[in-house]
Amino acid sequence: MSNDTHSVKTDGHTDFERRDIGIAGVVYFMVGLAVAAILIHFIIAGLYKYLENRSEAQQKAVSPLLTNPVRDTRTLPPQFKTDSEGSDYEKYLQKSFPTPQLEIDERTQLNKVRLYEENTLSTYDYVDKDAGSVRIPIERAMDLLVQRGLPTRAQAGESPVATAKGTTKEAEKK
Repeated sequence: MSNDTHSVKTDGHTDFERRDIGIAGVVYFMVGLAVAAILIHFIIAGLYKYLENRSEAQQKAVSPLLTNPVRDTRTLPPQFKTDSEGSDYEKYLQKSFPTPQLEIDERTQLNKVRLYEENTLSTYDYVDKDAGSVRIPIERAMDLLVQRGLPTRAQAGESPVATAKGTTKEAEKK
């Protein structure tokens, strides 16, 4: 039993406990909690390291065609970390992995394809320089078609030679 007296409030409820809790118990608990947290951290880190080494030992080779296999492909080697735009990453993949390779950046690759197609469809260039065949822009080809008309086959009674306006040479002579 306790010899402490407690004053009774007028509403019939007792007052709060007047003794303080010992600070040493709280400090010991906090120190024990910190030591347990640090100990658990090192146990889990060791467990992950063990599992990673075990996984690497059981891992098959990336590819038999790969000449210089990299141990950890999650990070770039130091010689490829100079470019912030990612072109060094592309060089790393092309040098380190055999073809066919996965797409790196689909949007950029699609934009390059579209730019190449647009350039092909809107510029002049040789298709075969030796044969003399050239490529012209679509707009210019449509203009030429409007000016010259579509080539047609000669009918049974007409002359096969046609001029640019679509009339035969015999009609011009008359």
